[in-house]
Formats: sequence, structure tokens, C-alpha cells
Amino acid sequence: MLTVQNLNVSFGGVKALNVDKFEIGDKELRVVIGPNGAGKSTLMDVLCGKTKPAGGNALFNGKNLIGRSEVEIARMGVGRKFQKPSVFSGLSVFDNLMLGLNTDKGFFSSLFFKLSEKQHDKIIEVARKVGLESELSTLAGSLSHGQKQWLEIAIVLLQEPELLLIDEPAAGMSDAETAKTAELLCGLAENNSVIVIEHDMHFVEQIAQDKVTVLVRGEILTEGTFEEVKNNQEVIDCYLGSPDSAQSKRD
Repeated sequence: MLTVQNLNVSFGGVKALNVDKFEIGDKELRVVIGPNGAGKSTLMDVLCGKTKPAGGNALFNGKNLIGRSEVEIARMGVGRKFQKPSVFSGLSVFDNLMLGLNTDKGFFSSLFFKLSEKQHDKIIEVARKVGLESELSTLAGSLSHGQKQWLEIAIVLLQEPELLLIDEPAAGMSDAETAKTAELLCGLAENNSVIVIEHDMHFVEQIAQDKVTVLVRGEILTEGTFEEVKNNQEVIDCYLGSPDSAQSKRD
């Protein structure tokens, strides 16, 4: 589904990303880990059109994402959820979801918009999927941090993406919310390809169904199963640290 080749990004002469090859298949859940400054968010920014690379290609279903706007890329089927939730706090969960529907967002279309029965059912279906069906009338600002994260995931799902880019979904969550988020992401991978950036190794262990990619200094250090990556000496030296340090990342 996605093939990245010779992708490089520099900021002020400093190379932030230098990826020779990165691939993700259909309905694959890929976790990307690495230390701060490794280039993880930069990779996501390139894929969603927020950052323009100095060179390289990112082919999504055979079409190059490079050079396209964020809106064009979203319409092609790439959805991005950032680390910090950005929902409309003064609106209900239902209204937030309604605004996220994959519809024409032009002025006149929005002015005369009327929710169809099919669209209403879609909102209920997605709310149920992320565990917010009972919160539809609740103001988004009253939700817990975890619920706000799920709401934003739901908003992205309503755009009907084939590929989901999700940045540190477990950050700031309780243990119960983290476990529920892991279950949610694994469920989403049954119908979507998903790339997750994450630091919490315990959470990574819960969701790493396929490969884990390790980025260090903008380059892919290694890829493999969670166990292979966790026990890779280079990964331990560059990111996980000593066994005690690695355990503390899990806890």
C-alpha cells in the first residue's frame, strides 16, 4: 500500500530524515519507535503533506504523495491523528463527529447541509467502535484525556481513510485507557493500514502485530518483530538502554 524510497528532509542544513526504503502492506499495523529527534514525526509530516522533503518518493496505492497538499492527500485516503487532541471542546461528541464526516466542505454545501439517515448511522457506528456511543450528547471538553483521543480517532475514521497515521496515542492515558486503545488500534487494522508512533514499550508490545521499525538519527536502524527489536543490541544501545532502563520504559 505504501512504499517510501530515498526520502530525505533537512532543517537548517541538519538532516532530519534519510530513509532509503520503508514499506507497509494492506491492513498492516506498523509501530515506529526511536529516541526523541529520530525523525518519527517528520516521517508522518511528510506522508500527510505537512512537510515537503528535499527528495524521494512516497507511493500510496501507486500514486506519489510528494508535492501534494494536505487536503489532496486526505482525499486520497491518508488520515492523520496528531499527539494532542484538537477537538471542539464547546461542541458535543456527536457534533464533533458530524463535522468530521467525509462530505463537501464548501461554503454553500456546508450552509445547506442536512444530515442523512445513512450519515447518522455512520456516526453511531464509528462512535460505538471507539467506545463513545454513550457519550454522544456530552460536551467534548468534558471528556477524559483518553476519550478525547478516541474522539479524534473517530473523526479521522469518518474521513474513510485507507491508511491511518497515529502519533503517540497512549501518551497521558491511564492503564485502563491504554489497554482499551491497544484493543481499538488492533481492531482498526482489520480494515485499515495503521502506522503508530509510540514511546511506551509496554503499549508497543500490546499492539505490535507485525513489524516494528526503529528510527535513529533519521535513518531506519532495524525492523522486526517486537521480540527481535527489544533484544537487538543496537536498539538497546541507541534507544532502550540497559535492561533495567528498558524495563522502566515498559512500566
